[in-house]
Amino acid sequence: MKKALARKRKSTTEAEMRPEYRFDYGKARPNRFAGRVPPGVVAVVLDPEVALVFDSSDSVNTLLRSVIKAMPDRGKKRRKAG
Repeated sequence: MKKALARKRKSTTEAEMRPEYRFDYGKARPNRFAGRVPPGVVAVVLDPEVALVFDSSDSVNTLLRSVIKAMPDRGKKRRKAG
């Protein structure tokens, strides 16, 4: 099988989007981390200065639960877990 010749790339800035992208889905691999996250879990990205305060996700969850309990309208807009 012959390899296709590489196309010459136009000089574009990093912020510029192409009108179309071509992906080779034949090289795609399954997400190896997908099985590690239990269903219903939401990943949240903390700012670096906030992340420095907490040493684990348990400490973040403990603080957030205490804040939720202190909120006056904590039961009105609650999402259903699961």
